[in-house]
Amino acid sequence: MRSSETSLSVNESRTSVESDGGGASLVGLRILIVEDNPFIAMAVEEMLSEQGLVIGGVANTLEGALRFIKAAPYDLALLDVNIGERKIDPVAEALTLLGTPFVFTTGCGRAGLPEAFRDRPVVEKPFYFEEILQSLRDARTHSGSPRE
Repeated sequence: MRSSETSLSVNESRTSVESDGGGASLVGLRILIVEDNPFIAMAVEEMLSEQGLVIGGVANTLEGALRFIKAAPYDLALLDVNIGERKIDPVAEALTLLGTPFVFTTGCGRAGLPEAFRDRPVVEKPFYFEEILQSLRDARTHSGSPRE
């Protein structure tokens, strides 16, 4: 991730996470972040936390993500498609079974998504922070989640 990508979003106001009339509020929602790049993970964790989301877990392996999912419920998840040499499929499947909305992040475009999840929201890397926020709002809105 280039340093300019991180700095693009750091100064966003808290209102960007709250409902702007067109999307659901994200403030107070518990989110799981699955990202194997430590710099991206730290930047996303910091920015989402600053925007009022509760960071329930940050995993850099599939096993770690699955442990987090088993340990506690999440309102949302942000999933990197490739975790090391492995695909995120088992985590996406577990979240789907629980009815937890999620958004993929990837540098490979929509074609790189797991076949079973090509209809899910995706944010392509490099991304702007507002893209992540909007995708998370959209995922909540379209999932029919009861906590909206």
